[in-house]
Amino acid sequence: MPSITAAVLYGREDVRIESVPLSEPGPGEVRVRIAAALTCGTDVKVFRRGYHARMIQPPAVFGHEFAGVIDAVGAGVDAWKVGDRVVAANSAPCNCCYYCRRGLWELCEDLLFLNGAYSESIVVPARIVDQNLCLVPETCSLQHAALSEPLACVVRGMDAVTIRPGNTVIVLGLGPIGLMFVRMCALSGACTIAVGKRADRLSAATELGANVVLDISDYENGLDLENAILRETDEGRGADTVIEAVGRPEAWEQAINLARKGGTVSLFGGCPSDAIVRLNTHRVHYDELTLLGTFHHTPHAFRRALSLISSGAILAEKFIKRSESLLELPAILSALATGAEGAVKIAIIPPSHSGPA
Repeated sequence: MPSITAAVLYGREDVRIESVPLSEPGPGEVRVRIAAALTCGTDVKVFRRGYHARMIQPPAVFGHEFAGVIDAVGAGVDAWKVGDRVVAANSAPCNCCYYCRRGLWELCEDLLFLNGAYSESIVVPARIVDQNLCLVPETCSLQHAALSEPLACVVRGMDAVTIRPGNTVIVLGLGPIGLMFVRMCALSGACTIAVGKRADRLSAATELGANVVLDISDYENGLDLENAILRETDEGRGADTVIEAVGRPEAWEQAINLARKGGTVSLFGGCPSDAIVRLNTHRVHYDELTLLGTFHHTPHAFRRALSLISSGAILAEKFIKRSESLLELPAILSALATGAEGAVKIAIIPPSHSGPA
């Protein structure tokens, strides 16, 4: 039986590069020869924890941000052919449940997830082929197209808030998601205040359009940092919109403190499942704040994300700093998990891939 090379998750911080059987696509499915898969904060969390309750149970091939070329199609597939350059989202809704019927596809009760991108090939399920498989323009590299899935989450987050030209927006956290929010806010014409750490990410925030960049390491405590951020807003009143992209309870609380009266706080960063946040009820009630959470993406957001990348509005090269072989993935994940590796995104290239990604 033919085999391919893949990264298999066995448990907590246990990823092994192995030969696994080459899968054939079933009815409605396509098989994609992967050109590049991108590292992701979620994958690092899965690596640390050893599993993901909704997305992956070991042992299993993992990774979920990828693009490549179709090399086989299953029965009944007419819209796609071998040789098509494609990118796929990592999920698709059922379109039948309570939430799908109300247009809340990201909250689908039967959301189908796809993992297995850290590999030489992947079979894309029929539901994702139908809804979330997209053709990549020839002018867009497959490596850049692989950024579509995380960007789709940010597009969905932007859709949930109203940002007008001239608004002041604070983005807390300058990981890949935070930096994408910085770029999207700049494209919206907002005055963007980016708050984070690491010299390379602070520099990236400036390059992506942030008007003000603050390094949290310059401040002794959270109150000093909050005061510094507020001084950058109109008359020190706070921001029209605050986007929290850190995923820690203290950052959620801080985000609420930084919004102006009548402002909106997007609590985007996912905290641990047992996290408790202290809510400043006076601010929320008397200052009429809007607090909202956004999760995941939709088919519409995924297509918009690819369009933003292929048009050059989102500068993919600012996020993907370098390429590494799939064979190096265990060491890369270990470095990312300990903070020793500071790259925003790393493109993981399978050993069988040849030609430009």
